[in-house]
Amino acid sequence: MSIANEATVTGGTAPPVTVKVWDPFVRLFHWSLVGLFALAYATGDEIEKVHIAAGYSIAALLAARIVWGFVGPRYARFVHFVRPPREVFADLRDLATGRSKRRIGHTPAGAAMILTLIVMVGGTCATGYMMTTKAYWGAKWVEKLHEALANATVALIALHIAGVIVVSFAHRENLAKAMLTGEKREA
Repeated sequence: MSIANEATVTGGTAPPVTVKVWDPFVRLFHWSLVGLFALAYATGDEIEKVHIAAGYSIAALLAARIVWGFVGPRYARFVHFVRPPREVFADLRDLATGRSKRRIGHTPAGAAMILTLIVMVGGTCATGYMMTTKAYWGAKWVEKLHEALANATVALIALHIAGVIVVSFAHRENLAKAMLTGEKREA
């Protein structure tokens, strides 16, 4: 007899059935990006070699995640979770009014945040690289844009974390834990 059956037979409740949602690559990408972005942001002008190495590592991670968004498993693919703006706004409205629909994968608003973060982090990497080229060496506008993109990304990260907390409460599900284990409850 399984533990779930034993618990039900003895009067307990069976643990919820879970489904694997986030594959190991997506989870490794997510947490590596968290660490590398924090490292790059913290080192900034202070430890240039570490900052640059973190930036190139982030760029490589982003490139791999973009490829994975086309060839990875179901929940990693962009086609599975990217939704049009009207669905994103409807999702936000439903969340604000307490009628948010739980999904196994990303919500439309969560997907929009992922795409926005990919674009912002990609722009930060691109402008960081530009500053190392002959054409843009010493160009103040590139440096200012790089800093603005990095700072805007920090604001988006705060919004992302707030969204994860709000949706976790709304759906009674620990989304941060799901990004660690890769599993969410089935129903």
